[in-house]
Amino acid sequence: MTFVNTFLPFLASAISFLFAFFLFKRYAKKPSNHVLLWGIGMIFYGIGGFCEGFFGAFGWNPLIYRLWYLFGAILVAAWLGQGTVYLLAKKSLAHALMVVLILGSLFGVYKVFTAQLDPSLLTTSVHTGSELSGHAIVTPGVRPLTPIFNLYGTVTLVGGAVYSAWIFFRKRVLLHRTIGNILIAVGAIAPAFGGAFSRMGVPAALYIGELLGAILMFIGFQRATTPMNVDESAVVAQPVPGD
Repeated sequence: MTFVNTFLPFLASAISFLFAFFLFKRYAKKPSNHVLLWGIGMIFYGIGGFCEGFFGAFGWNPLIYRLWYLFGAILVAAWLGQGTVYLLAKKSLAHALMVVLILGSLFGVYKVFTAQLDPSLLTTSVHTGSELSGHAIVTPGVRPLTPIFNLYGTVTLVGGAVYSAWIFFRKRVLLHRTIGNILIAVGAIAPAFGGAFSRMGVPAALYIGELLGAILMFIGFQRATTPMNVDESAVVAQPVPGD
């Protein structure tokens, strides 16, 4: 048990759940699909971090591993990204993609919870990155789900945040929203960079990336949705997370 393997994932999980609480609170006051989906996505983020902290403290067990792989490795990015789709895309397209995402997620639940696991990779005491890359799943057809969901989530979440930031920057107005969206974009890709360095033999990078991701997305959201005393009449309405 080490500081990195336990404290950092648990801290990332706590921040994610706190972020989700603020999102659901906002949704209760002003219901909107993108805020709801962001809240669900951050719950998934928090579950993933909790499972990693559990691994650091007690080692893997099949249930914790399956929960981590489903929520932390497969679903989180796609559900956060779907929130951005509702923010920027036409409602008809967003609804259609939501149906596909729900069906795909249910299929993922089935595949992950019926998959066969390699027990030898659930008992390792030294983190090498393999147990956090799906290698413990030996049933075919499960691991290919990860890049599909993550590609969709990355393109929609990061792309949407960058697009919104560019719109506000180009108009030279509401620059706090430019900064907020940039922070969201950086936070969204931080876990991916952490995972890449982890697979290259730097396991701490994964947990640091996930923690930074949760913090930056939280700060970015708060920054982008904080009212500013500026003249918004000249701005073409451009939604951002939380509007």
